Amino acid sequence: MARNIIVLGAGVVGVSVAWHLVRRGHDVTLVDRREPGLETSFGNAGIIQREAVRPYAFPRDIGTLLRVLPNREVDIRYRPTGMMSAAGPLLSYWLNSSGKRYERIVREWASLIMRCQDAHAPMIEAAGAEALVRKGGWLELYRTRKAFEECQKEARENHERFGVEFEVLDAEALYAKEPHLGKGLIGAIHWTQPWMVSDPGGLVQAYARSFAEQGGHVKQASVEEVLQVEGGWRVKTSEGPLEAEEVVVAMGPWTGELLSRMGMNVPLFVKRGYHMHYSAEEGAELNHWVMDAEKGFLLEPMRAGIRLTTGAELADLDSPPQYKQLAAAEKAARKLFPLGKRRDGQPWKGARPCMPDMKPVIGPAPDKAGLWLAFGHGHQGFTLGPATGELLAQMMDGEAPAVDMAPFRLDRF
Repeated sequence: MARNIIVLGAGVVGVSVAWHLVRRGHDVTLVDRREPGLETSFGNAGIIQREAVRPYAFPRDIGTLLRVLPNREVDIRYRPTGMMSAAGPLLSYWLNSSGKRYERIVREWASLIMRCQDAHAPMIEAAGAEALVRKGGWLELYRTRKAFEECQKEARENHERFGVEFEVLDAEALYAKEPHLGKGLIGAIHWTQPWMVSDPGGLVQAYARSFAEQGGHVKQASVEEVLQVEGGWRVKTSEGPLEAEEVVVAMGPWTGELLSRMGMNVPLFVKRGYHMHYSAEEGAELNHWVMDAEKGFLLEPMRAGIRLTTGAELADLDSPPQYKQLAAAEKAARKLFPLGKRRDGQPWKGARPCMPDMKPVIGPAPDKAGLWLAFGHGHQGFTLGPATGELLAQMMDGEAPAVDMAPFRLDRF
């Protein structure tokens, strides 16, 4: 039976939830203070990562911790205030990052990742967004034999367990694919399954247009308060109140603050990231998305130019930007590929919403009938948005979801 539903948050997760619900015949309103796809969904690396069957674990080895401690690395930086404010979740994250705990998390996480392309495909087709998507995979680059061999070993395990496809490239094969990369690389893993998107925010906007074409409503307004009322829910916004039988909260890194005001404390923390677009020096071409695995940055040939994306910055959500991490990444990237001038007026900054067990929250809010949650996807919100939308819509309609969703409920904490 058709119901009136409000979805809060117009990133890839919220848009995907709304898209699946309206496709099922529900009356759906999508609410965000900005237009769809302009926050975290806008600034990522643009990879639908079928190979990412292992979530990013907290570093456990002494060598890595000592390397990170001076706070000058490209792959991870931290603010002391951010570390202190997220001390509890970060400790849990560290505890969950090895042994049997991590192996269980990998199995549960992979059940979502393995659905990512099957979930994106119908949305891409309905949105007419095929021109934004390129298949053929991306390259993970290596300089040292030990790290390269460790990656190959894990790739083989992931192939056996989760069907991950890859090719091992020696230096000659790598430079044949990417002749303008700098010297010193000994090879690469070519992850052949992922799809690359030349404008991630543009794809989310295309999904939102498809949602609207199917009868969905898009409302640009700030969410001020969410109240349970007789017969459903009232959402107070900057543009006036809205009422519905059910509400989905999919506000990414801003979800924790809203839920706290509703009496639910969630162990959400953020990993911030930066990007900048560049031209290429005359005659240089970058044919693939490439990651410098031992430095911790990516270069992606986007519509707006070659995008450089940094690793993670552990900091409070609203802390002022610090561009030293991006500057360090740019210095390293110029040695890897002949980047030209910056194309953006200033660097972009975004925040990944993370949970201490590396898994998103997808499902009903405890003890609040009609309130549903979809947040905390960490580094893989862009990859997992459509799968989240599909699975949550199944749950909301009382169907048995295609994946066991018990590991993703909020009441696991």
